[in-house]
Amino acid sequence: GETEEEILRVDMLENQIMDFRMSLVMVCYNPDFEKLKPGYLEQLPGKLKLFSNFLGDRKWFAGEKLTFVDFLMFDVLEQNRIFEPKCLEPFKNLKDFMDRFGALEKVAAYMKSSRFQKMPINNKMAKWGNK
Repeated sequence: GETEEEILRVDMLENQIMDFRMSLVMVCYNPDFEKLKPGYLEQLPGKLKLFSNFLGDRKWFAGEKLTFVDFLMFDVLEQNRIFEPKCLEPFKNLKDFMDRFGALEKVAAYMKSSRFQKMPINNKMAKWGNK
């Protein structure tokens, strides 16, 4: 970010994204994955609503310019969308963000290339996302 507000938004969001990512990781690597999955899915809309509210009507999470947190957010939202395909349906601005980010020239080219792998998300020790 360039302005003080953008810098603060990036700083706050980076930590929130990592917490959000870790909440999915903790479920995926837990031996009780099948027991924990419903609880994760139950709280997921509330977490997504917070990110939706934080994004608001901005183009990117910090403001008008793309920052590294947009890359982090795209990644964690995509992982959750793979985990629960309809999770972003109630959040038009998050879906629009995902479309906008995925349409960035270099991102789109990479995602169409043979180097891009949607899965695995986790390593083979995980109970989900390991294949």
